[in-house]
Amino acid sequence: MSKRDCYEVLGVSRSATEKEIKKAYKRLAMKYHPDRTKGDDALEEKFKEVKEAYEILNDPNKKAAFDQYGHEGVNQQGQGGGFGGGGFGGGGGFDDIFGDIFGGGRGGQQRAQQGADLRYNMELTLEEAVHGISKEIEIPTQVHCEQCNGSGAKKGTDSKSCGTCHGQGQVQMRQGFFAVNQTCPTCRGKGKIITDPCNKCHGDGHYESSKKLNVKIPAGVDTGDRIRLSGEGEAGDHGAPAGDLYVQMNVREHEVFVRDGNNLYCEVPISFTEAALGGEIEVPTLDGRVKLKISAETQTGRMYRMRNKGVKSVRSHSTGDLMCKVIVETPVKLSAKQRELLKEFEKTCSSSPKKHKPKSDGFLNNLKNFFDDLSK
Repeated sequence: MSKRDCYEVLGVSRSATEKEIKKAYKRLAMKYHPDRTKGDDALEEKFKEVKEAYEILNDPNKKAAFDQYGHEGVNQQGQGGGFGGGGFGGGGGFDDIFGDIFGGGRGGQQRAQQGADLRYNMELTLEEAVHGISKEIEIPTQVHCEQCNGSGAKKGTDSKSCGTCHGQGQVQMRQGFFAVNQTCPTCRGKGKIITDPCNKCHGDGHYESSKKLNVKIPAGVDTGDRIRLSGEGEAGDHGAPAGDLYVQMNVREHEVFVRDGNNLYCEVPISFTEAALGGEIEVPTLDGRVKLKISAETQTGRMYRMRNKGVKSVRSHSTGDLMCKVIVETPVKLSAKQRELLKEFEKTCSSSPKKHKPKSDGFLNNLKNFFDDLSK
C-alpha cells in the first residue's frame, strides 16, 4: 500500500512555510493523539502517519529528497521513514512542539529564580517633594550570602549533579505513547544537590537581613510617583539576579498650601478695608514671601494668579502657578468707638445701596420678585 503525500497528510500546500507546517502538525497531532482517541486503532494509525509526515517535512534534507523523489527518495537516504526511527520523544521535534503545553520540552535545568521586587512607602513634606531631597532608608530584605557567594554550599565545597535528573532539572514521565517533562522533585529544577550547606544561609544562597540605602528624590515628585532602584530588591536563589526596589511617594498635607498637579493653592485673609480700598500685601510661597497687589473693591473668593510660583514639573521644565484665594475677614472684638464708626459708615452706604452694595441690592430685588411671583 503506497503512502500518502506528506503535504496532503498535513493539509498544507507545497509552498507552505516552516511555521505553517509546524502549526498544521500540532493541530493534527493533538486531534489524533492516542491519549485522546482512547485505543482507536484507526486513529492511532492516522497519528503515526501525521508524525511521519512532519518528521520528513521538518528535516531540510528529507524534505528536499521527498520533494524530488517522494517517499522513495527519503528511504534511499537510509533515514527510515516510519514511526519507529528512534521512538516517541527521542527527537523529531515532538517534545519541542508540545513542551510549552505539557511541561517544558526536553532538557535544560530550571533557571534559578530571580529575587522578589520590594516596595518602600516614603513619606515626604511638600517642601521636600517640591525641592527634592536625599534620604537614607532601611529596608528588611533577603540579602546575597557573602560567605558562600550565593551558591548555598559551604565554603570549600561544591554542589553535586542531581542523581535523579542527571543535572537537567527535569524528569520525563511517559504515559503510553505520550511523554511529559516535569520539574525534578529531588532538586526542584535546579539540577544540583547541596550536600554540605552553608552555615550562614543554610543552603539558600541568601538570608534575612536589612540594608540601608541613600535614595535621591528628584524635585517635583508627587503622591503616587515611584522611583525604581534596579537590583535593590530581594536576592535571587543561588546567585540569581536580585529583584528591584520601588520607592513609592506619599506627600503629606500642608498647613498652608494645597497642591493640584504643578499648581499650588492657598487662602489669603485680608481686612475689609484692604478689600474696599485695595493695597499691597505679602503672601507666602515655598521659597519665602512675595508682594501681591490687591485691587480696590475686591470681593471675597476672588482668585489671584502668581505665575511660576508653583511647582517645577519632575517630567519637564515647566513650572506651575500659585493661586491665591482672597478671604475678606470680618473684624472681631470691636470697641464701642469702632462700633459707632461702623454704624455711621453703614448709614452712608445705605443711602445709595445700588452704588455701594450692588450684590446685596440685586439679591433683595430678586428675592422680592420671587415672592411676588408666588403670590400671583
